[in-house]
Amino acid sequence: MVPRPKAVSRFALTGLAGTSLLLGLVLPAAQAQNFPITPSQRATAQQVAQAGVPLSELAPNAPDSYTVKRGDTLWAISGLFLRTPWRWPELWGMNLDQVRNPHLIFPGQQLFLEKIDGRARLRMGQPAPDAGLDTVRLSPRTRVEPLPEVALPTLQPHLIEPFLAEPLVVDEGVLERAPRIVAAPDTRVMITRGDRAYARGTPGAPLMEAPQRSGDDYRVFRSAKPLRDPYTQAILGYEAHYLGRAVLVRGETQDTTRGEALPVPASLDIVSAREEMRVGDRLLPEPPRELVNYVPRAPQTPIQGAAVMSMYGTAVGVAGQNQVVTINKGRADGLETGHVLAILKEGRQLVDRSPSGEREQIKLPDERNGLLMIFRTFDRVSYGLIVETSEGVRIGDRLVNPR
Repeated sequence: MVPRPKAVSRFALTGLAGTSLLLGLVLPAAQAQNFPITPSQRATAQQVAQAGVPLSELAPNAPDSYTVKRGDTLWAISGLFLRTPWRWPELWGMNLDQVRNPHLIFPGQQLFLEKIDGRARLRMGQPAPDAGLDTVRLSPRTRVEPLPEVALPTLQPHLIEPFLAEPLVVDEGVLERAPRIVAAPDTRVMITRGDRAYARGTPGAPLMEAPQRSGDDYRVFRSAKPLRDPYTQAILGYEAHYLGRAVLVRGETQDTTRGEALPVPASLDIVSAREEMRVGDRLLPEPPRELVNYVPRAPQTPIQGAAVMSMYGTAVGVAGQNQVVTINKGRADGLETGHVLAILKEGRQLVDRSPSGEREQIKLPDERNGLLMIFRTFDRVSYGLIVETSEGVRIGDRLVNPR
């Protein structure tokens, strides 16, 4: 692993050795170089590196060159050059000689598209001498600038980062068995950031501080709503309503000063609040922060019976681009973070009248209405971000492998 330099010259920025292209992450970028490349991804890239990509696979308006800018995403850059943005190994393969580790790309790097003998390759650095560009003689000058602190993400981070910790899909009864808030300070009804709350665990499992730790982080949730499969109506899980975060400052004890043992609830400080909390809300331990790789790609096996199950955080019936939806498939069905699925709009049913006057019920074919990327999976449910849509997405819309 080659460490990323803190600063490089502008003269060297476009040809930085060891830089990489087309993978991305939303969480800490410092560890991005540790991500493995799957054998199938590497095999695809090596195959494309030998032959290039057919010109027919390029996007209609693919540019001859492009300079990466702040605010770009890897999804957008991939879509700039290819018809199908999730086919990132092909874009990587087009530049395999220069890109050894395709996990990082930074603003300021330059990409050049070469078209030779009906094939296309992408490379980084200066244009080829025969690229048809005017030659300009430059006098070398050095200007030192720091590289950005984070790599380019696959998607806009603010669209999905809240969902990495906040919404939670649980099995039936999980919240009922979790510690609960039993009191607010000063007989208050509502609790918010900066307040102290008091909570108790279940019988036999009191809310206690973990050994050798000064405090424990908890997420606060309210009653979970069932998530039903749009086809079978079976409950696949329960989506808990996220309220905020709390830190445990003192575990449960007993007060024996008056001769009898009275339970003393645990004390927690509310450190963030998305909504006001109240007695009866539940506490679940804050999970460890995971470094997740959002590599856009199509599932390797067909995903059967997938459909949009609900829209998160909206009461409207149609979801647009950059909105989050839940779907009725998860890890048990082979879905992984980064999988891209095509959204199908169901065709209308209508009556066809033949020339002889006979009437027959027919159904128009389902048409593609956009793309969705999976960014968080549970056992039987997943969250997906709508990255493209032409007419909006509705509950029940089918999801299939993209072509």
